[in-house]
Amino acid sequence: MTQGQSNVEFWSVPVPEMLQKLQTTCEGLNSSEISERLKKYGANLLKPKKSSNTLKILLSQFKSPIILILLFAAGLSFFLGDTTDTVIIITIILISSLLGFWQEKGAADAFEKLLSSVEVKSTVLRDGEGKEIPVEQIVPGDVIIFGAGDIVPADCLIMESKGLFVNESTLTGETYPVEKSTKTLKAETPLAKRENSLWMGTSVESGSGKALAVATGKKTEFGKISEELRTSAPETEFERGIAKFGHFLMEVTMLMVIAIFAINVYLQRPILDSFLFSLALAVGLTPQLLPAIISVNLSHGAREMAENKVIVKRLASIENLGSMNLLCSDKTGTLTEGELQLHSIRDVKGDQSEKILFYASLNAYYQKGFKNPIDRAILAHNKLDVGEYKSLDEAPYDFIRKRLSVLVSKNGNSLMITKGALSNILEICTLAEVEPGKIVEISEVKEKIEQQYKEFSEKEFRTLGVAYRDMDKQTKIEKDQEKGMTFLGFLLFFDPLKPGIAKTIENMEQLGISLKIITGDNRLVAASIGKEIGFKASRILTGSEIYQMTSEALIGKVNDIDIFAEVEPNQKERIILALKKRGNVVGYLGDGINDASALHAADVGISVDSAADVAKEAAQIVLMEKSLDALVEGVKGGRKTFANTLKYVFMATSANFGNMFSMAGASLFLPFLPLLPTQILLTNLLTDFPEMTIATDTVDKELIEEPHRWDINFIRKFMMVFGFTSSVFDYLTFGTLLLLLPGMIEQFRTGWFIESVVSASMIVLVIRSRKPFFKSRPGKYLLVATILIVVLTLCFPLTPFAAPFGFKPLPLQVILILGALIVLYIITAEAIKRIFYKKVKF
Repeated sequence: MTQGQSNVEFWSVPVPEMLQKLQTTCEGLNSSEISERLKKYGANLLKPKKSSNTLKILLSQFKSPIILILLFAAGLSFFLGDTTDTVIIITIILISSLLGFWQEKGAADAFEKLLSSVEVKSTVLRDGEGKEIPVEQIVPGDVIIFGAGDIVPADCLIMESKGLFVNESTLTGETYPVEKSTKTLKAETPLAKRENSLWMGTSVESGSGKALAVATGKKTEFGKISEELRTSAPETEFERGIAKFGHFLMEVTMLMVIAIFAINVYLQRPILDSFLFSLALAVGLTPQLLPAIISVNLSHGAREMAENKVIVKRLASIENLGSMNLLCSDKTGTLTEGELQLHSIRDVKGDQSEKILFYASLNAYYQKGFKNPIDRAILAHNKLDVGEYKSLDEAPYDFIRKRLSVLVSKNGNSLMITKGALSNILEICTLAEVEPGKIVEISEVKEKIEQQYKEFSEKEFRTLGVAYRDMDKQTKIEKDQEKGMTFLGFLLFFDPLKPGIAKTIENMEQLGISLKIITGDNRLVAASIGKEIGFKASRILTGSEIYQMTSEALIGKVNDIDIFAEVEPNQKERIILALKKRGNVVGYLGDGINDASALHAADVGISVDSAADVAKEAAQIVLMEKSLDALVEGVKGGRKTFANTLKYVFMATSANFGNMFSMAGASLFLPFLPLLPTQILLTNLLTDFPEMTIATDTVDKELIEEPHRWDINFIRKFMMVFGFTSSVFDYLTFGTLLLLLPGMIEQFRTGWFIESVVSASMIVLVIRSRKPFFKSRPGKYLLVATILIVVLTLCFPLTPFAAPFGFKPLPLQVILILGALIVLYIITAEAIKRIFYKKVKF
């Protein structure tokens, strides 16, 4: 191997040989070599640091079936030389698509800005000296210096190790840190047991070391996982609904247009007029503004969520969030604060003890290693003055001894204080202080101590022991001196629930969202948390039980489980997929590398800004704060967006379908076309104006309280019922106009134009809500736009623009009769709506 990243099992290669292969030394690389190696290997990144794929985002706006219908119609219009039709359709496509592109590009840029806001650095040897550099500049051959709390920036072979323990849970799922050494291993050693190797994305818990960077970027184990996930994101529930709706409209439109064109040709109507009429019907049947309505709704939701510290990577996920009925989440940092707190300090008799707290504070304050959550909790519990003591020495914590000792002195007398796992403390104690000044043999109280420990553990406290030993004038802790100590008492820690989390979960349940906990903790801890957050009788399934279940068995049981405990990382995706197969829209909240596959599989993948990059890449929504409250607000926003999108669909598929169906039918028995193609396009354009304001419309509370999903059967039924109602009044209008205006073709078309636009605009106020229209207040922009269009339509035949479109003014009595028909239509539609929602559930 020469100066190149290789798949060689580097953990099986001795350090001197690997240094030679990478053409480097124990003193690291020379600065002059770095630029060449960066060119050869690339930056140490999982993906190139560049702006989002602008062209891909732009082209994705044109793949919707709705857009395809419009492009087809525009192509036909252009082919037939109808420039006006072509310009109108293309303009609408461009406006809606560019709006969607602009919003989605903006969201992508905001997310990239978020990721680039924090620059991680590592210490490497360059020119024989330690230098702190951005991790992206690390190359194979670099020698990296590690200390407690450092992030591992590359896959490395360890050169030196001193009490080096590394947390590899983000990569392997193992809870406890792994001790590292410099030994050479066999090539077939599994990843979790490669103790002479460090992996990108892991972190140093304690100790120090020096290691040789062997693989960077995509060549690392971390990078390989990232590459496996770099497939196109799965289609969201919302996008599937849009696609199905588009295909449904395409089928209806094509069948009707072909039939009408064929019949008109059969009736020996002019072929060109028949074709243009059929084309106009196609455009009329197509809800041109749907892409724009969706884009405006989504962008509005994205902006609101950004204000609440939520970054949306994929706009379609907003409405999917509104459809979500299940949220799967770990407990740590989501349900709990994710930060240990000291609950209480107990002596052997079970009483509170200031002495234990003071000794524990000395131990936490004077230890020189990485300040861990336990030490932070002790020091935060009570600000004790420990300044009169002097630090002499310490025996750092490691994951074999599982304890930490410090040697301090006061007035020349030395004292060793040790804290750690209770069993590891008891094994070094020969005495126990049962109360101040009273010391007994440990054997006399050991059974009582162990019983207390069991009781504390059953209450889900993390319990540590504290011991001490007078060391006379000694200034060093010699090897094996942690013995003959006196047991002092217990430290009880807990990870508190977030304030108001039970209320938040209750709010989620009121919104029709069930919470399922997926955690690696044992079932007792998980059950206790479940009880605290309000689960009445937690139904628990463990990872070992899941392991023994077939996929079919898991699918059959998964809906009935509240808590998945002792779960292994690879089981998370299996649980998510099983829940989806049961018909749920599933959200998953995770932040580790081992969460990435589950985030990718979920309908809504949610991560946090402090998560591993791979997790953030797999997620569609990134929270600046790990809070379910933000999610609750996001769900409400998603449902508002979804409700307003459906309003447009209902309007378009009822009024538009009814009008176009009526004209298609009327064209078969009338000796003339009921409306000219340009008149149909104008009708469609005017009726769209009120609907353009639908994104700002108010949404009834009932539509926010429970999740809704795309239901093509429901939309089809809605279209048939309200489309048929519209057609009935259309034919009443035809009859009335033929009776009042015999032989007056232009006046007939004018009357039909007025009735079509006014009724389609007014019906919006009816079908926008399940409530009676007078009990659900529309948004002010929708109301104003509706009134303006009604006034404009009534006045249009009187303007100079009327003649080019073939319109003429109507007698006042005809307008009044048309007004009465529209009022009757509104009342009838309101009555039918009430019956429809009673019989048809959505």
